[in-house]
Amino acid sequence: MSDLKKPVLVVAAVIRKENDPDKRILLVRRGPDQSGAGFWEFPGGKVELSESPEQALRREIDEELGIAITVGTLIGEKDFAYPSKTIRLRVYEALTRTAEITLTEHDDLKWLKAEEIIKDELSAADRPFVEMLQGKR
Repeated sequence: MSDLKKPVLVVAAVIRKENDPDKRILLVRRGPDQSGAGFWEFPGGKVELSESPEQALRREIDEELGIAITVGTLIGEKDFAYPSKTIRLRVYEALTRTAEITLTEHDDLKWLKAEEIIKDELSAADRPFVEMLQGKR
């Protein structure tokens, strides 16, 4: 299998604050220097060879947002082909107690209820997971 066809494992988190009665979800917007700039996404990143997906997710969220998360259940996994690579995106539920977020790669953030998320504003790979969260599997 060529490198273009072999999926790169990427993880993302549907982060909610503990004790939020509205169960709002954190979305972050890709910064101007990133591919897909301007699109919103569930935060996360690539799994390194020495890591489990859950370890990678905790590391990526700490690096990108400066917060600690508790990784929960797997929501789902889908392959997505970009022109230069294919990713296997694995999305997990996650909780945080932290209120203060420091953006290092993204240029904005927002907390939304699942039904408030506008699918077309998200990166293409994240869109199928919004349907799952909104109960439109």
